[in-house]
Amino acid sequence: MFEIKEKAKITERALLIGAYTETSKKEEAQSLLEELEELVDTLGIPVIERKLVHHRENHARYLIGSGKAQELVDLAKSLECDVLIFDNELSPSQQRNWEELSGMTVADRHEIILDIFGARAQTREARIQVDLARMQYSMPRLTRAWSHLGQQGGGIGAKGEGESQLEQDKRKIRLQIDRLKRELEEVRSARATQRKDRKRAPVPNAAIVGYTNVGKSSLLRQLTGADVFVENKLFATLDTTTRKIALPNKQPLLLTDTVGFVRNLPHQLVEAFNATLEEAALSDFLIHVLDASQPEVMEFYNTTMKVLSDLGADTKQMLVVFNKIDKVTEPYAIPAWRRHFPDAVFVSVQTREGMDELVERISEFVARGTMAVELRLPAARADLLARLHRDGTVREVRYEHDFTHVMATIPTRALEVFAPFLPEPAGDGAAQPVRATAE
Repeated sequence: MFEIKEKAKITERALLIGAYTETSKKEEAQSLLEELEELVDTLGIPVIERKLVHHRENHARYLIGSGKAQELVDLAKSLECDVLIFDNELSPSQQRNWEELSGMTVADRHEIILDIFGARAQTREARIQVDLARMQYSMPRLTRAWSHLGQQGGGIGAKGEGESQLEQDKRKIRLQIDRLKRELEEVRSARATQRKDRKRAPVPNAAIVGYTNVGKSSLLRQLTGADVFVENKLFATLDTTTRKIALPNKQPLLLTDTVGFVRNLPHQLVEAFNATLEEAALSDFLIHVLDASQPEVMEFYNTTMKVLSDLGADTKQMLVVFNKIDKVTEPYAIPAWRRHFPDAVFVSVQTREGMDELVERISEFVARGTMAVELRLPAARADLLARLHRDGTVREVRYEHDFTHVMATIPTRALEVFAPFLPEPAGDGAAQPVRATAE
């Protein structure tokens, strides 16, 4: 069976290249090139030089002009580099042309991100997603691998030249892609079953979302005390992690850490990681974490919101949290963000500054999804009373003959379970009031 082989890890010297056409986007291109260096550093590849290239229009052969391309190749050779890494997306033919011109390994931003995901994938779901994205990326790049086998001769009486090696491998890859998609669908079904089990015990769920390396996993660890993997690198977390916490009012809450977002994420990965990101779409509310120390914080915010919009999760209740305020050096930065995001919370996971306020605000968000009710439970249904204690907040319990009168705050979605035990309608036909308050 044909398999795409993983590239040997590059441990040589890299030249990073970022090309842009509009002078107004020079700063953005510079920022993206710096982010590419962080991505490359995550793979452990030494970066020797970064070059930002302005060109008036995209060229079919090298993306930039042939003269400028030769200059960059000469620079790479003078610096004794072994690999050229582009921040731009290269077509398969452009990648081949650069490798022929330079005699070096050539990669683009998408390939670097795929390599990072491949190195960090731990669970079966993440590995399937990465394999699927890699195959979709590699399919159009098979041509050069088998160009020497493309010619097949025929003779008198021959019925055709048959199937070339390239065609065979493409067919095998398509079959593997179909198989991986089926496996991913099975994983999604299993996740849906797990989610259904969680819904049976109506505990509210919040998804922690945000740009990569803003401190989402650190926040989850600080709030829950869970042993969650934390590392100061891009895409340290690929798999969702869900932990349960008890808020000050004893209301339980499930917190889910999701994969971080990044600008110019390969579309193959956006599609492949929908199963992971759908936790955000199906949560009760979102905790959107931003890195207050980053100058491009607004760009990161917009990138995350765009992905959430694609998932249909941008309309959910959202608590914006600015993390790493202890690293902010600009004195006017935080006041400016407070004006722009008046309802945001400003914290430092490292120093715990603002964490108490964050917990209070999370409690408020949970309360918005609860309602205060008065219930009349049969004395024999001790299981319902136990469930109220587990999933809600019991305010008052009064035992009377064959019934137990309970004043409690329950999640709104649990109302269906307890609706049969609400007070009977009053004599005038009006229903007894059921208080729905944000406590």
